[in-house]
Amino acid sequence: MKRYGLNNVVELARQRPRPDERSAGRRARRIVAVGGGKGGIGKSLVSANLGIALARAGYRVTLVDVDLGGANLHTCLGINQPQGTLSDVVTKGTRIESLVAPTGIENLSLVSGAMDALDAANPRAQARARLVEQLQTLDTDYLVLDLGAGTSLHTIDFFLLADHGVLVLLPEPTSVENAYRFLKAALFRRLQQTAQALGVAHLAEAALGSQGSAFRTPAEVVRTVAESNPEAAAQLERSLREFRVKLVVNQVRSGADQSVGRAVVAAWKKFFGLDMDYLGAIAYDDAAWQTVRKRRALLVDAASSAAAANLVTVAETLAALDRPRSAGR
Repeated sequence: MKRYGLNNVVELARQRPRPDERSAGRRARRIVAVGGGKGGIGKSLVSANLGIALARAGYRVTLVDVDLGGANLHTCLGINQPQGTLSDVVTKGTRIESLVAPTGIENLSLVSGAMDALDAANPRAQARARLVEQLQTLDTDYLVLDLGAGTSLHTIDFFLLADHGVLVLLPEPTSVENAYRFLKAALFRRLQQTAQALGVAHLAEAALGSQGSAFRTPAEVVRTVAESNPEAAAQLERSLREFRVKLVVNQVRSGADQSVGRAVVAAWKKFFGLDMDYLGAIAYDDAAWQTVRKRRALLVDAASSAAAANLVTVAETLAALDRPRSAGR
């Protein structure tokens, strides 16, 4: 697993607004980041159709393609890439509000990512922080971020920014393994960010040990910090428990595939002591790749397909997590 030195951490975490504050000012009420450790697992398919399902449920949704350098979310929506992209925010200082484009679907808009700008694909920390700040000003009910593959700082920080980090994986050993690495990188990045903010970075680093040392669990790090600073340790433990990932298993073909989701949730709890929410499985469905080839959204072109029904269920399950806190929406 990549480890990130605490002295190089750029704090991108945001202060979570109280429910009664979310209606005041310009702020995305809920941020959803869709990620995973491996490319080609259906993250963009899930992001696009999750956005459509939430929009059809009456929420105002803004999709943002933050797979900088490999943006294709517009293709999953069946529209041409908008002229203005996130590259303009990173390289030209354009305000993100001016990049919000209609999708032809009521309540749903898109901010497209850059496809070929090297500077945009690898933004410096300052540009990344500016992008994060502007994303949070968008006036929308759900801000859905479609992340790139891998465990770069850019990808991990956007995953940690979200209220709901949605992990997509396939019921295949390679995909599960890559998802596990992605989650470990995100978890320890959060641990390091929080430790620095609490002024106990040196204690966390000592607990984590050198790069070649044995693996340390979050609980072991918290215990080490507690020996010197119990108050900081309590806050660190609370921050880690708030890292509650949402899981989606894509391209499910069999009963054995169906069991993968529950197995991953149980393993995460067993080895890390943290809870994970299972949003559901999406059936392997020819309609999925057929609609992509036609440059059409699955929920638009094949709404009666099994995969489409599964995606609607995933969206309903996700929205239900917010319902008690969104009564005043």
